[in-house]
Amino acid sequence: MAKKKDSEKNESTVPAVQKPKKRFFNVEKRFGYTLHEMWRYKMSYGLVAPFFICFIVFSLIPLVWSTVLSFTYWNILEDPVWIGLDNYQYLFVDDPLFLKAFSNTLYYAVIVGPCAYIASYFFAWIINQVPDKFRPIYVLAFYAPSLTSGVAMAVVWNVMFSNDSTGYLNSLLLRLGFIYEPIQWTQDVDLIMPVTIIVALWSSLGTGFLSFVAGFRGVDKELYDAAAVDGVTSRFQRLIYVDIPQTMPQLLFAAVLQITGAFSVGGTMAGHPSPEDAGLTIMLHLGDYSGTRFEVGYASAIAVVLSVLILGLGRMAFKILQDK
Repeated sequence: MAKKKDSEKNESTVPAVQKPKKRFFNVEKRFGYTLHEMWRYKMSYGLVAPFFICFIVFSLIPLVWSTVLSFTYWNILEDPVWIGLDNYQYLFVDDPLFLKAFSNTLYYAVIVGPCAYIASYFFAWIINQVPDKFRPIYVLAFYAPSLTSGVAMAVVWNVMFSNDSTGYLNSLLLRLGFIYEPIQWTQDVDLIMPVTIIVALWSSLGTGFLSFVAGFRGVDKELYDAAAVDGVTSRFQRLIYVDIPQTMPQLLFAAVLQITGAFSVGGTMAGHPSPEDAGLTIMLHLGDYSGTRFEVGYASAIAVVLSVLILGLGRMAFKILQDK
């Protein structure tokens, strides 16, 4: 009888195994909580709704549709035909022009991206030292080249890098005796991308530059006084210990813009097609298949690869700068 009581006692002390809650209940509860929070902050969601609608309509849906089309053959005139991974196989294995375009784009992005990023921050920091009444003039002077249209910019720089002796640069070099015959700036295979990079850097102080200017204006001046107490006296030290940490959101924003712009370059000084495809980029290759050959399925595969590359690098930049 005592053993029976002990066993009942032991069984009573053993905690009962709780049954797992049904997942749909948690999902339903969380969904209801989300709707409640959205209704609670309905004014805020209403203000950001136009952006999200434009993002879904003009970015997300085209990206999803392009991903679907990348697995098909579609020439616009006929219905799409499902071909699986054939487009991607041809892209990475059998298309030498894509590899050429990828190498040219990478060469361009590795130089223009970091250089334009650093130059934007540096000139914004310099302009921040200018008195307030003169600052708008300097901002406009540095920002104006990025507003120039591609046609106008090509007209100006084509005169500068003209292949004959009447071009500004060739004429100057001939007069100084550095060369004895005109340099073919836009026809020489080895010079096409460097010339394109020079022109791109000239007009690279765009939206990221403006964000840096605004970021410097938002730095609390009291932080400079607090840093001075700790021995931070020179402008360079204030840049390192005060300005850069306080403008980290702008650094992240500009990094994403520079990555997107550097890998989305769509034109070179040599035009398209260029000699030996020395100026071919991924965007030009994509436009060739979508707008000239009307092979939309293959062009969609190129677009998907480019999008994944940009998203991956943007996510990497976001991770690095966000942690700081």
